[in-house]
Amino acid sequence: MLYREAGQFKTTYNADQAIFPISQDRWFVTIVVLFAFLGMPLVAGQYLFTEVLIPVLILAIAAIGLNILTGYCGQLSLGTGGFMAVGAYAAYNLALRLPELNIIVVFLLAGVMAMLVGLLFGLPSLRIKGFYLAVATLASQFFLEWAFARVKWFTNYAPSGSVAAGKIDLFGFPIETPMQKYLFVLSLVVVFAMVAKNLVRSRIGRMWMATRDMDIAAEIIGIRPLTAKLSAFAISSFYIGVAGALWGFLRLGAWEPLAFDINRSFQVLFMIIIGGLGSILGSFLGAAFIVLTPIFLNQLPSILGIPLSTAAISHIEFMVFGALIVFFLIIEPHGLARLWAIGKEKLRLWPFPY
Repeated sequence: MLYREAGQFKTTYNADQAIFPISQDRWFVTIVVLFAFLGMPLVAGQYLFTEVLIPVLILAIAAIGLNILTGYCGQLSLGTGGFMAVGAYAAYNLALRLPELNIIVVFLLAGVMAMLVGLLFGLPSLRIKGFYLAVATLASQFFLEWAFARVKWFTNYAPSGSVAAGKIDLFGFPIETPMQKYLFVLSLVVVFAMVAKNLVRSRIGRMWMATRDMDIAAEIIGIRPLTAKLSAFAISSFYIGVAGALWGFLRLGAWEPLAFDINRSFQVLFMIIIGGLGSILGSFLGAAFIVLTPIFLNQLPSILGIPLSTAAISHIEFMVFGALIVFFLIIEPHGLARLWAIGKEKLRLWPFPY
């Protein structure tokens, strides 16, 4: 009796089409968001901000972007790290050469630059799909890595090849402490998640899902593959580019092209697979799983009192982490978001499971 839609009547179309039409969902999300903004700064320390919360939130934006492309539109991509690099280096050059720009405008323009690059590399999706498209996006990953490592203009001709983000201020207020960075990233994440949730429920979202389910049938009923696929690549690359800019400025501070290598692409891909394809909530759950699991596995030997060297812990961490991913995909291939949906179904029936 804890989770009931029965009796929650809707008298307007707006109420029926709300993002959270069930009052329990609205209250739960409202409480979580309020705690994230008001409660977490009171209880979290520097380590929790820098190593857990900020990485989870930034990677969640990248996972939402990839989920739009792969989960909702069905276009497999392995170039996420490259598009994150485009956003990071675009934001660096914009902040360096146009210092009067507001930092939010810098991040948004960095996303636009990543969107243009994503449109360019998304053109092959009009002729190829599946693993062939994955190889094409993988080529974009290697090309972008090569470009940022070899074209010195992107790094402002730095001899070491690495760049460093300058001081960040928002409307004259500096963003320096971990808590300030966390609140800034959290504000952007809430906005981007709401926009993505509305997009996938709109006409363009239905175009993506129809193309994902059966592209030939979608074309027969009047959906243009050019519009559906390229719009998914554009919006996905925009989200990933903004995530790359935030990762460079607020997580790393200084970076080189290897910070956005192929491992980053696989990391974000694992997030949406584990969290749940075609789910905004799954993007957050997958990001939390990928970030928190290695930290837990790294701390587990010391918690159990088992003396192990750093190298042994690192190797065990990789093996256990990989085994957990395989085990989890066997148990629930639809991701953590599906487990959450099953839990809600149980609450709908409890205490009368029949």
